[in-house]
Amino acid sequence: MNEQTIMDNPFLETYHTPHHTHPFDRIRMEHYKPAFHEGMKRQNAEIDAIVSNPETPTFANTIVALERSGELLERVCQVFFNLMEAESSDDMQQLAQEISPVLAEHSNNISLNENLFARVKAVYEQEGGTLEGEDRELLQKTYDSFVRSGANLEGEAKAEYRRLSMELSKLTVQFAQNTLKEMNRFQLVVTDRSQLAGLPESAVEAAAQTAREKGEEGWVFTLHAPSYRPFMTYCADRGLRRRMYMAYMTQCTHGDEFDNLDIVPAIVNTRMKLAQVLGYATYADYVLQKRMAENTDNVYRLLNELIEAYRPTAEAECEAIRDYARRFEGEDFKVMPWDWSYYSEKLKNEKYSIDQELLRPYFELDKVISGVFGLATRLYGITFRENKEIPVFHPDVKAYEVFDKDGSYLAVLYADFYPRETKQSGAWMTSFKDQWMEADGTNSRPHISITTNFTKPTASKPALLTLEEVETFLHEFGHALHGMFANTRYASMSGTSVYRDFVELPSQIMENFAIEKDFLHTFARHYQTGEPLPDEYVERIVKASNFNVAYACLRQVSFGLLDMAWYTRHDAFGGDVRAYEQEAWAKAQLLPAVPETCMSVQFSHIMDGGYSAGYYSYKWAEVLDADAFSVFKAKGIFDTGVAQSFRDNILSRGGTEHPMVLYKRFRGQEPTIDALLRRNGIKN
Repeated sequence: MNEQTIMDNPFLETYHTPHHTHPFDRIRMEHYKPAFHEGMKRQNAEIDAIVSNPETPTFANTIVALERSGELLERVCQVFFNLMEAESSDDMQQLAQEISPVLAEHSNNISLNENLFARVKAVYEQEGGTLEGEDRELLQKTYDSFVRSGANLEGEAKAEYRRLSMELSKLTVQFAQNTLKEMNRFQLVVTDRSQLAGLPESAVEAAAQTAREKGEEGWVFTLHAPSYRPFMTYCADRGLRRRMYMAYMTQCTHGDEFDNLDIVPAIVNTRMKLAQVLGYATYADYVLQKRMAENTDNVYRLLNELIEAYRPTAEAECEAIRDYARRFEGEDFKVMPWDWSYYSEKLKNEKYSIDQELLRPYFELDKVISGVFGLATRLYGITFRENKEIPVFHPDVKAYEVFDKDGSYLAVLYADFYPRETKQSGAWMTSFKDQWMEADGTNSRPHISITTNFTKPTASKPALLTLEEVETFLHEFGHALHGMFANTRYASMSGTSVYRDFVELPSQIMENFAIEKDFLHTFARHYQTGEPLPDEYVERIVKASNFNVAYACLRQVSFGLLDMAWYTRHDAFGGDVRAYEQEAWAKAQLLPAVPETCMSVQFSHIMDGGYSAGYYSYKWAEVLDADAFSVFKAKGIFDTGVAQSFRDNILSRGGTEHPMVLYKRFRGQEPTIDALLRRNGIKN
């Protein structure tokens, strides 16, 4: 790499931005590839220096030196792969396919470096019993990481591990690209206004705006959540609901360039082989060794307990929906999956006089932002200030400086709320920079990002959210707090670097505030009149909060069962993906199966995300969050003492101790399922 290239590449310069944030306004596509290669080159030199050090291996010259290596590469990866999810392009996707196997090989060259592992192992054997706290945890984590990445393999097994890991990196990139492109290419164009009967004006107006943006006449609906969900909930035209549902649930199954029906078995089989090369019977056995659940028996025990506890109520909920639908459609009417949201919403409105559209005017996005940030201020004393001098990667993105209760700088928070064709569906939190302690003791603070696909503003209305979107905001903001409060010595253990079945506790506990009157009254005001959300509406929200809760639980359990079915396999899968899926989750299904549909081919969480053999984590963490929020309920939802304890014992500690140790330090005892059952009205 010549000197001019280095000078012209912002990744390779010292950042002169507020808080050394990424200079997104200067980063161009041509900067990534040379920065990737320079980053790998520099880390290789750092690894060589560790290996060739003539001094006896120590925690400082081996473990800490390894932890500190690869700073440039990590910086480039965090920007590139975060933007691959939030602001992608064809060029980025092409580079991802090219660079992912190269990065996998680079990672393998480190984890399979025999001389490096020999030093790590020497420190582990000589100092493992003398280190304490975070140092001991870092040593254990480093040693385990090498072993779990094939360091103890030899000969053909080591070569096979390399081959499989590189193949997996290519497959997961292809899966993600296919799901994004497939979602973006579908649109339902409606030109007959009568076909929009039942849809609220907000959905109609948004569809008209989408049509204008796409150069179409009439109204355009897409598979993105702010378009799809209102359509399925309110559109009276059953034929169109079926068309939308089938479009959504048959994504990536059409035998074309975006088909994932062959990629799913390839991913599953590759992960199984990787685990078996490492000496595990299944991929789930490999994953769960480093989870709170520990083994597949405990995962299935939780899922089966939930089925047993919730299924009777769920069946009654389904029968109530069927009875309601038959009142209007006749005794022969069969409720299908494309009918569920439509009739559920109507029955809920009849029972509680509440629906998403009634509440939407009270949830203007700017007010919700103030409410959520204000909640953090009230609980933890932190404050937020938008800083337009911080570069952002898209005009929709806002960047905030976050200050601690003593006024000191705590973090940068990016917020990216609206859907676009360059963004993956769903909602997530990530980091553009983790937290760590510099060698001189300086606390290097994190840069955190939350990304959602909320309802966009229109020509006549600001962005007005549904209650469900408010809950999503709170969820991702809980993850953000976990990242922003990070206060550990080492980046690899800070923030959300915890067991996957623990990481959802900080996010899911925040969702509890969404139906708390005292919280809603801090921000929920009608966007036109300024009228506060009426107490009567809040009471209806609370009463409706457990509507179809058992059905929702079994739906989540069904996803957990599907995940476990794929990753508890002992032998390669070569059958029909759709048939296997239907069998895998059958005991948690309540609506008629539709043979053509398939979840697995678009189930990014378990295929190209971090939840393979881990989707049960959402229900596992729900047990934790119900139990933990009971402390807030007992002391008062704004109790600063409880909040400080949660910050000190959970949010700031990252992965520095076993999560159950951290949880018990906050709660005083291990969690039980009872609090969840009581919250959901399943148990008194």
